[in-house]
This record gives sequence, C-alpha cells and structure tokens, in this order.
Amino acid sequence: MNGVVDLPRVEAIVIGASAGGVEALIKLLEPLRSGFVLPIIIVLHLPEERRSLLAEVFARRLNLPAKEANDKQHIEAGTVYFASPGYHLSVEQDRSLSLSLEDRLHYSRPSIDYLFESAADVYGKTLAAVLLTGANHDGARGLAQVKRHGGLTIVQDPEEAQVATMPQAALNIQQPDHVLNINGIGRMLVELERIAC
Repeated sequence: MNGVVDLPRVEAIVIGASAGGVEALIKLLEPLRSGFVLPIIIVLHLPEERRSLLAEVFARRLNLPAKEANDKQHIEAGTVYFASPGYHLSVEQDRSLSLSLEDRLHYSRPSIDYLFESAADVYGKTLAAVLLTGANHDGARGLAQVKRHGGLTIVQDPEEAQVATMPQAALNIQQPDHVLNINGIGRMLVELERIAC
C-alpha cells in the first residue's frame, strides 16, 4: 500500500465491478465491522431481464445493512446500496439516489460511469471511488472524473483481478491514487472509515 497517513477525509465510497465482481465484493466487504459509518454505493453489471438478489445475498453475509437502491432514497451512513438491474444509478445534489433509463453506456445499464460521475459532482474531494474486476471499459472515464474533482481513486491490481480489462482500462486513461489487491483495498476502506469517525 502507498501508505495511509495522507488519506483524505471522505464522506462516501462508490464501487464499480463487472465480471468476477461478486467474489471480489465479498472479499472486500465481508471484513468490514458492524457500525462502519461510510455509505457504500455499488454498481455491479447484471443481466437486465432478471431480478437482482445481490442485496439479499450480501445482507446475509455482511455486518452492514445492504439494500437495492430506490429512486429518491436518501443515502444513509453505514449502508451498502446496490444498483438495480436495468436502471442507471446516480447521486443527486441533495444526496439522494436516482434511477433512470438513459441509453446503455458500454452496453451496460446500470453503468459505473454514471454513478462515478454523478457522485464526483456531489461529493468532490470527499468521495472515494474503487474500480474492480470486469470485462469492459465502464468505470474508467468515471474514475478519471472523480480524480478531476479531487476525490480518492483506487483500482484493483489487474494482475489480481479475475478479469483485468476494466482495471487496466482505468490505468490506461489516468494513474489512480492507489493500485492495490483486494486485501489492500479492504485495509484502505477501514482506514478511511477510521479517519471519518
């Protein structure tokens, strides 16, 4: 890890993943303690035609409440939100969640770029964005937008990722603040929460 002494104080974490993402998210989120205060908002690419069980699966495995995001839902501390299949998920200026049906981006709806870019506009330098394993380029542009707004950018090491395309696409655009394996990202999330308390 590049050292945690200079980590910023953040108010929210956004995470994007695609192929291999369920396993990566379990490894990343299961160790987080009960009472973790930062909200975590996640886009994981899913087939649009079937109902997602992610929130139910993760609610049973995590020490934190996990929910499928609803339109106009206020973002609560210490809660994990999953994007619904078939809808883009954005963060509004009043720090609520918004679902929309704009065109697919990188063949995906929800798109990681939509979430990252909207969250960057709202949270600015108090946002941490994490891009994990995946098989397309979604999230690379959004991560660069987070960095332009002064937010913290973290990419899973492509050599560890189950599918390296997505993290490598982010590295091809811009050097993130940290390139880490899943365990290293997990330690960083714990440290970010410690600083936020």
